[in-house]
Amino acid sequence: MPKLSLVVPVYKVQGYLPECLDSILGQDCTDFEIIAVDDCSPDGSGAILDEYAKRDDRIHVIHLTENVGLGRARNAGLEKATGDYVLFLDSDDTLSDGAMAAIRDRIDAAGDPEILIFDYARTYWDGRVRPNLRADLLKEEGPATFSLAERPQLLDLLQIVWNKAYRRDFVTRTGLTFPPGYYEDAPWTFCSLISTERIAVLDRVCVYYRQRREGGNILKTVSRKHFDVFDQYQRVFDYLDAHEELAEWRAPLFRKMVDHYLTVLERPGRLPQDARAEFFHRASADYRARVPKGFTRPGGGRGHKYGMLERDAYTTMVSALAAVKLRQRVRTRTRTALNRSKRGAMGAFYQSQLRLPLDDDLVLFSAYWNRSVSCNPAAIDAELARLAPHMRRVWAVRAENAGRVPKGVEVVRVGSREYWSAVARAKYLVNNVNFADSVVKRQGQIHLQTHHGTPLKTMGLDQQKYPASTDMDFEKLLERCDRWDYSISANQFSTVIWERVYPCSYTTLETGYPRNDVLANATAEDVRAARAALGLADGAKAFLYMPTHREYQPGFTPPLDLGRFARELGPDVTLLVRGHYFYGSSPHVDELRRTGRVVDVSGHARVEELYLAADALITDYSSAMFDYAVLDRPIISYVPDWDVYSAVRGTYFDLLQEPPGAVATTQAELLKLLSSGAYDGPETTERRDTFRRRFCEFDDGHAAERVVRRVFLGEESLPPIVPFDERHHAPTPAQALELVERA
Repeated sequence: MPKLSLVVPVYKVQGYLPECLDSILGQDCTDFEIIAVDDCSPDGSGAILDEYAKRDDRIHVIHLTENVGLGRARNAGLEKATGDYVLFLDSDDTLSDGAMAAIRDRIDAAGDPEILIFDYARTYWDGRVRPNLRADLLKEEGPATFSLAERPQLLDLLQIVWNKAYRRDFVTRTGLTFPPGYYEDAPWTFCSLISTERIAVLDRVCVYYRQRREGGNILKTVSRKHFDVFDQYQRVFDYLDAHEELAEWRAPLFRKMVDHYLTVLERPGRLPQDARAEFFHRASADYRARVPKGFTRPGGGRGHKYGMLERDAYTTMVSALAAVKLRQRVRTRTRTALNRSKRGAMGAFYQSQLRLPLDDDLVLFSAYWNRSVSCNPAAIDAELARLAPHMRRVWAVRAENAGRVPKGVEVVRVGSREYWSAVARAKYLVNNVNFADSVVKRQGQIHLQTHHGTPLKTMGLDQQKYPASTDMDFEKLLERCDRWDYSISANQFSTVIWERVYPCSYTTLETGYPRNDVLANATAEDVRAARAALGLADGAKAFLYMPTHREYQPGFTPPLDLGRFARELGPDVTLLVRGHYFYGSSPHVDELRRTGRVVDVSGHARVEELYLAADALITDYSSAMFDYAVLDRPIISYVPDWDVYSAVRGTYFDLLQEPPGAVATTQAELLKLLSSGAYDGPETTERRDTFRRRFCEFDDGHAAERVVRRVFLGEESLPPIVPFDERHHAPTPAQALELVERA
């Protein structure tokens, strides 16, 4: 049997669950088991648990068939625990390094106490860590073990279950279980503390308590479920009634009860407005029914509130709270004035447009910071024209790029009156990046964030760990992301990352990437047309080279000797070179354009056509690899600076260990792979298949349709994802030539 059993209830935490599990499995102490309880989570949390369980037999997964809530999910895990001690960890929190070993060692040193209490710290999205304000209560002084009577001030700690280790035979002997409903920690925590004779403390932060920016804490939601607190304290006092030997704790627990009731009343965002009076009267009734003889109210303002409860003086309480709110309003006047000033800077015209009604049939598109008509927004635009032709579709484009817009596309130049009118009045705003900070999210507007790639490199808040790669204002970033209503995902891998690094209250649409529909649905004629447009001869081999942006390089300097590359591969090979859109024109490429063997396609309007034309892709860390994989054609990872790039920017997986195909770290290796044909063999095909199944999960050719039906037409029932092995993909250039010749 393991020394420690860790019960982890899981519900709608796919963005945080891997970090939680990694923090446990990475512990130096290995003498533990994890009982993970999937509380019928509607997201991908259950699948994440199963994947981890396959890799580590210390994880035991329970899949509940219905959602039972946190308390009963913990009970389900508790029933399966076999360790000497049981701990609980919420699935969006993490263990600190060395926590399990420290807990084990303290248990041994204290002679197996019935309860060990350890410290925690709150963590925030911006990297702040706030210590427990009552950490002083956990000083390891005096006897190694003691009763609560010897240190009653421990009741003043935040009464939570996950900052303690419980000896399992103690839990069994006392019959402790978690009740249903909100505030389920109260009966368990109070009843266990007053029942034990042997407590020990550990003055060490073992748990990082995540303060989720987007919420996620059900106690901060407006609901009548907060009335559950009355049932929880009924259980506490029933326990006291059944154990006369614990009568000394009646007064301290009465005080904890009253403080808890007042907290629910005072915290905004908990009780519905029409339920506040009812809650107060019930709290008052409990006060009068349970007040111990000779009880002395605390002093000051807190004692005054006790008195109002004792007298059932709801009107007085309302007046007191109103006075507090008035003071808060006064403090916010300066901030309000500043916000108005900022809005005024947007221009009087924009302000006037914001006062006009929304146009329910107007859609404003943008891509790559208003550079072009492309990517996922362009694919959605085309599908919207097919399914909802009555809608007016407008693109925001910078003035200098307006000449490159395809014919027939309605354009508003960024900064013009037409642009500000569209931004203010469009019902739908669609972008693959964020709109400018000056754009106001109006009530009723719908922002659709499409993203522009599956992430290998760190994104969003994860970039805080790699300051050399960015000077981003992360608070501003999240304010922009707060405008999102929908976020598109091409795979579960991305979903988990987006929800963690952009912690805002949007709905994830696991539809696939609309821009990849053309790759899944392309015909032999489409492939032939793409090659013809680039002047590629039949039978000629074309490699598409797409290196990504490197923050530590000022411009596009290909890590390839393109001249040598062209010479050694011979006259039947053409290299298509596409620089990252962050770079301008490149003199390195210009020198070789005249040969015809190297073609600069950096300015090509649609990268999807380049994918269709190429026999294989050569890239490094670009998200192009994930899109090109939809075609099931060879991908070569040329990564001569992997150590530098992964250290400076950070990555979500090791490309050397999990590549989509062949890997080269030097130009000589790359040339050998290409000249020998080794880039397209059984081993690389197997790698590509594994890669495709992971990252092309939803890219079945119907992504744009799903997005349009869900977001613009309001349909809930969407075309199902085509099973992976039943999907069509475009023929290779050689196959396309053969098919056309047959026809």
